Order: sequence, then structure tokens, then C-alpha cells
Amino acid sequence: MILEGIVTTLNEDGSPNISPMGPEVSTPLTRFVLKPYKTSRTYQNLKRAGEGVLHVTDDVELIARAAINQFDVPPTTFSVAAVKGVVLADACRWYAFRVTNLYDREDRTRIECEVVAAGRIRDFFGFNRAKHAVLEAAILATRTKFLPQTQVNEELVRLRSSIEKTAGEQERHAFALLVAYIEAAYIRETPST
Repeated sequence: MILEGIVTTLNEDGSPNISPMGPEVSTPLTRFVLKPYKTSRTYQNLKRAGEGVLHVTDDVELIARAAINQFDVPPTTFSVAAVKGVVLADACRWYAFRVTNLYDREDRTRIECEVVAAGRIRDFFGFNRAKHAVLEAAILATRTKFLPQTQVNEELVRLRSSIEKTAGEQERHAFALLVAYIEAAYIRETPST
């Protein structure tokens, strides 16, 4: 099963890298597999340091901002003793991990991880169609370089219905942020004549 979450790793300068990631997991969550692209900072940090923290959260604005790397204010974090890494203070649960195997012969890598410590910060709020719509829009935002604009726009129209019917302020704001980013990404990628 794919569990959508956020992975934090440390950059070479010690600053946190915050990336949405959907690892393959099973229960209990003691091991999982990440599949970042070689071009990603998450891959580079895990190859260099071999440690990080996986987070489960219902904060869709945090997921959206991580997807497009746009933080007005960096999220609050705290260190964890089990690994050289940071925990996002507003997550629901966290899993500190170490890389056990890293296969990077292809562009999409396979990184096997073992959980070495875990914690619970707060309850998961619950399911909401708008939260799922923001999550899907965040995934689309990370794929503008290889998905056609018409396909992405069709998906956004479909997702907008869930936002209009079930969203709270956080979901509306996160969705608008992603739509603006996607629109700008296609403008940047359009060749000049």
C-alpha cells in the first residue's frame, strides 16, 4: 500500500529538506520503501546520510507547500535522538528511519528503510474529500514537467468540485496555492516564439 506522507532529511548544511513522499508500507509500519527520483534532494540526502523521518499528517497545506517548496515560514521542527533528522511538530505521527538498501541504477530509485524510532504527536483529524483533493492536486503539481497541461487542467476541474462542496479554509487555501503554482509552471515551460 502507498501511504502519502512527508519525509524530512537534512541537507549538507544541516537545514531540513521537506518533501512529500508516498512510500510503500505494510502494517505494522516497521519497514518501508521510498522511490524518489535521482534528481531529488531527498535522494541525494539519503544517499549521503542514510537517515530521515517519515511523517503522517492531515495538514494538507503543509503537504501542498512541501510539494511546491514554498514556505512563507519554515515549519516548526524538533530533533529526534535516534537519527540525525528533524520531526515536523504539527504532524500526527512520525517514524525515524535508516536506509538499509539503496538501489539507484534507474532514474526512479528504490530505497529500503527500517524504522528505528516512532512517535505520536496528535490525533489524525479524519477523512474529508477536500483533503484528498488537495493531496491529488499536490501530486499533479510535482508532475508538471511531464504531464500535459490539458490532462492536469481536467483533473483540477474534477478536484475543484470536492473543494467547493467539502473544504474548510485550510483546504481552500492549499488548493488555490497549488492551482496558482501549476498555472505558473506551465507558463514557465511554454517555449517562447
